Amino acid sequence: MAEIDHETAQDVLDQAFNGVEEALHRGVQFMLEGELQPHLQALFTSNTQAYREVLLGCLLARLQDKTIDIRLPYVNQGAAAYNARDLDEVVVNPFLKTKQIPSSKGPFLNVFRRGVKFEPATRGGLRDKRGYDSFLVLVNRVAQISDDAYLNAMLKAVLARFLELREQSHIAVARVHKLSLPQISSLMNGVLRIQSGGRFPVFLVVATFRSLNEAFNLGWTIDYQGINVADAASGEAGDITVRRGNAIVIAAEVTERVVERSRVVSTFTTKIAPLGIQDYLFFVKEAAPDAYTQAHQYFSQGHDVNFLSIKLWILDILATVGVQGRAHFVRHLVDMLSEPDVPRQMKVGWNDLILQLTSS
Repeated sequence: MAEIDHETAQDVLDQAFNGVEEALHRGVQFMLEGELQPHLQALFTSNTQAYREVLLGCLLARLQDKTIDIRLPYVNQGAAAYNARDLDEVVVNPFLKTKQIPSSKGPFLNVFRRGVKFEPATRGGLRDKRGYDSFLVLVNRVAQISDDAYLNAMLKAVLARFLELREQSHIAVARVHKLSLPQISSLMNGVLRIQSGGRFPVFLVVATFRSLNEAFNLGWTIDYQGINVADAASGEAGDITVRRGNAIVIAAEVTERVVERSRVVSTFTTKIAPLGIQDYLFFVKEAAPDAYTQAHQYFSQGHDVNFLSIKLWILDILATVGVQGRAHFVRHLVDMLSEPDVPRQMKVGWNDLILQLTSS
């Protein structure tokens, strides 16, 4: 019997998944070669979740040890057999559940029982026979391949389909009633590392404005717009617009890029001056020296343009609004994350961070 190192398999799975998740965010596509793609499609449209989950384990086993016959998943099936059930229960199934990907309780508990082999003879005892036929095509291809680059490409294509499956499912956003200021600081560090296309920084700032508004009954309305929506097209003054009645109190842009003079000039020309905005904020990680110089020139014209560090500003405000204000902040974040158009990656990342905070 061949032995599988579960830690190595976990590392391979984690590294491949992180790479695929980031690449999908950039619009990269992962496909199998022409004749295999329909079979992969069949696995991910099958009601038998076990097929796709076992294929993932087969790829991990083959990548680790080419002497394994991945069609022999039980240890009593010969020298080339391996313990596929242990690999699934220790690595694959917990991984899918941690990533909040729809999965079974265990393929070797309810489908591939009693020492079956991955061969045509097994087909007769299965409900979805067409799905199993596609499963066999893919497993046999994996068993024939020794090239790690090919196997890794196949692993990534399978993981991409698992991520698509997650995108199609509903993910409940974890709610927490109270977080301390240090916990919120840790939470922000985590969410700002999550690939969100700029959404998380905007959500953090909006939630802070809204908690400030509720804490001091300021009578504000805080609106924000979707990512990649042009301000001019939407009629908004920036990423975030704070109003009292119809009057703009504060307008803000939130960016993870360095703000340079040209960005300040463009914003002034297209939004600040035409709309007569007196207070305009850039929430940034960094602003260039010439951006500060340009902003100072606009101050003499009656327009106060300032640059703020997202995290430092939020922590200062949340220290001021007190326990109840911080509870409002978390509630507003969860409400925004729960919107149906928010990517699952953000929801899963949030849930992981909340679990870490509340279990530590």
